[in-house]
Amino acid sequence: MTRILLAWLVTMALAFPGAAQDVSRDVGKVTGFPLPRFVSMKTSIGNARRGPGFAYRIDWVFNHANTPLMVTGEHDLWRRVKDVDGEGGWMHFRLLSGVRTVVFRESGTPIYDQPDIGGLVFAYADKGVFAFLKKCTLDWCRVSGKGYSGWVQKPRVFGVFEDEVID
Repeated sequence: MTRILLAWLVTMALAFPGAAQDVSRDVGKVTGFPLPRFVSMKTSIGNARRGPGFAYRIDWVFNHANTPLMVTGEHDLWRRVKDVDGEGGWMHFRLLSGVRTVVFRESGTPIYDQPDIGGLVFAYADKGVFAFLKKCTLDWCRVSGKGYSGWVQKPRVFGVFEDEVID
């Protein structure tokens, strides 16, 4: 039975090369979610520790709810995260949310009314401003914040992967 299953898996991998690529993707051993992946801070203060446990010293403190963080590892109830500047450590999973947010990488980032460089610029975002991620094409992301909603070029924000498309 095991040989038949193995033969079938090999056949499927050869017949559908894209499917084989998905199978080899890194996933967290605790959650089964992709690694790396983006999450956000659920709370306004969160400690990032040297290791996965309360006994480890605090290396970094995040001070803003909705901060986008990249999860790079999992251990039991702990997630290894880093921010736009590469700062981070191990955080308890209860401090994190699946709500997707982004942070603007540089001041003066234009926000457009449509996903096109020729579109109308109706706002500029400062470096470090957070926004909620609504959707993304290969090159653009629709974001919203206090009093605005619009499109930004993907490389200008942290919180979404270069090749990620979100509907």
